[in-house]
Amino acid sequence: MISDLSRTRSARAGGAWRFAALGAVLALSGCAFTLTPPGQPAGTALPPPAAVNSATLDQYRAAVAQRIAERNPSYVLQGTPQAMLRSLVVVSFTVDRDGRVLQSKVFRTNGDDEAESTALATLRRASPLPQPPAKLLNGRGQLELFEDWLFNDNGKFQLRELASPQAQTID
Repeated sequence: MISDLSRTRSARAGGAWRFAALGAVLALSGCAFTLTPPGQPAGTALPPPAAVNSATLDQYRAAVAQRIAERNPSYVLQGTPQAMLRSLVVVSFTVDRDGRVLQSKVFRTNGDDEAESTALATLRRASPLPQPPAKLLNGRGQLELFEDWLFNDNGKFQLRELASPQAQTID
């Protein structure tokens, strides 16, 4: 006995295969044609989901970086980061729909324990972060992000999202 779900998947797969085969036959025969996928009205082009969310995600990442910088002014490097950074700490963190940081961890580092601690502490001090747009949330109402903390020798940092270009020469 075949379940309704199996029949539905089979019908979709068969329909997609027939649709692709028709396109191949027309292309090989030299016909000019426009394919409109089933269920989509002709003349409507939907942007891919990544394009819809990328601008919103970039805006949200900038707002998060701004909040972290605002809540930790004594740690933020003003001006140009040095050419050879002391440390780069990449932090992975998850926020809920209210902007609360649910978890955070060092994702990548050069092993500078002090820089790692500073990155995690400055993220905690910035919580709650701005509320993420609903369309960026996963099924659990959360959003996972990554941010890079760029540290100078003096222990001050810039976030990659807001960073100035680095110096070109090592002093």
